[in-house]
Amino acid sequence: MGILDAVRQLKLITWLREERQSRKLILFIVFVALLLDNMLLTVVVPIIPSYLYTMDDTPVPVVRNSTPAPQSSGPGSFQSIVSLYDNTVQVTGGNATAQPSSDRNLPLSIANTAAPTTQVTWTPQPGDDCPNSSKKLLNENVKVGLLFASKATVQLITNPFIGPLTNRIGYQLPIFIGFCIMFLSTIMFAFSSSYTLLFLARSLQGVGSSCSSVAGMGMLASVYTDDEERGHAIGIALGGLALGVLVGPPFGSVMYEFVGKTAPFLILAFLALFDGALQLFILQPTKVEPENQKGTSLINLMKDPYIIIAAGAICFGNMAIAMMEPTLPIWMMETMCARKWQLGVAFLPASISYLIGTNIFGTLANKIGRWLCAMIGMFVVGLSVICVPFATNIYGLIIPNFGVGFAIGMVDSSMMPIMGYLVDLRHVSVYGSVYAIADVAFCLGFALGPSIGGSIAENIGFPWLMTIIGIIDILFAPLCIFLRNPPGQEEKIAILMDSNCSMKTRSYSTQECHNQGDDMELECDDYD
Repeated sequence: MGILDAVRQLKLITWLREERQSRKLILFIVFVALLLDNMLLTVVVPIIPSYLYTMDDTPVPVVRNSTPAPQSSGPGSFQSIVSLYDNTVQVTGGNATAQPSSDRNLPLSIANTAAPTTQVTWTPQPGDDCPNSSKKLLNENVKVGLLFASKATVQLITNPFIGPLTNRIGYQLPIFIGFCIMFLSTIMFAFSSSYTLLFLARSLQGVGSSCSSVAGMGMLASVYTDDEERGHAIGIALGGLALGVLVGPPFGSVMYEFVGKTAPFLILAFLALFDGALQLFILQPTKVEPENQKGTSLINLMKDPYIIIAAGAICFGNMAIAMMEPTLPIWMMETMCARKWQLGVAFLPASISYLIGTNIFGTLANKIGRWLCAMIGMFVVGLSVICVPFATNIYGLIIPNFGVGFAIGMVDSSMMPIMGYLVDLRHVSVYGSVYAIADVAFCLGFALGPSIGGSIAENIGFPWLMTIIGIIDILFAPLCIFLRNPPGQEEKIAILMDSNCSMKTRSYSTQECHNQGDDMELECDDYD
């Protein structure tokens, strides 16, 4: 059997070497990288609010004194510490032990043995899973929002450097560096027990995510040069992002409820090692492979109004779910008495619908018009988030959250390919910088969303927060009309004509292009 296994491994290694330059393997690597990145991004959503609240919970006993307390405590004295979150009493000192409430319907009373006349009494509501300190719970909005926003903020700062870097050294090395940083961040999350270390781990994840996403999307755009195939490939890659968003919250909440905080991050670290080994063998990140031509500068790309519109759709569309991530669990704890596992499961409809949306519209958007898909998606996002606060229980969140996820899937799967198309049409076909802009837009939504959203939810409430971002998305939607027929430079149109008609004879389907008359007018299938 040992020889047989060795032969099988040898065949696998031989096959991997032969398929090293396969576009499908590159697509699979990018898929896994985005999957792990977004699992780590979302697995903390149900864990952090509850964990920080429990960590910051202070004893709030109610003390009634009928006689003066003794000046000194005897050896059998103890102090009772009441946790308002999980309905337990911890007793310290002497030989006493912690005594949790055995019956949630009965008052819980613990008398100090050293001072018989001093009694600590706390009476929870029957069958109530809600934290009793709602003011303290609202204050957690800001801390949780800043923690969640730190990753996107750091990624926002890093992206402008990663884009031009990929143009100089290629895509292989940056995506592998991103894996290394992500692995370190995952280990830090597993063993961090303070807000500062968690903040540092989340910020470090931003650097790794910037390397992985910018290099991954640029790599796909460079190997899938046909616009329709590129849209399909990016849709599949975004499916990895969607799957990470889908699995992350319920996986984190269930593991945190029944196993503990450390377990989900250790599992993610193990999966990250698999992705790193695959990258090391297939991509050979030790090689430096710069682009053959110098790409358009980041500043010039940011001056392009059509790229800005596409980036704006990505930003404001994702800002809706970004605002919900830190505030929805806290709102559920306050109004629905939600248990820990429910905080993550609430995002399940949005994650499933996002996965469906990216896979459907990765191909369909090219046929019916990417601008139209993005515009409809922005309208649906706005209407769905406005409906979220009307839910009175976790079941009432299913339809609006499903609408949010599906609509964001429409926007992302339409705008990501159109960024590459705009570069082909209006600039030099080097994609690192333009996908750095796309990732900046994505991160701007996830940076401003939690940080601003937490403060707004604390001051005017969660319902008004959802109303504001919903109206913004609805007002932005009509701008997508400008992406219907973006003008291109004449020389770029000629290049696209040549590449679509004569040069793409490998395995790509050609478009019907021909010249008419003396004016050499180009007739091709409409982009939208």
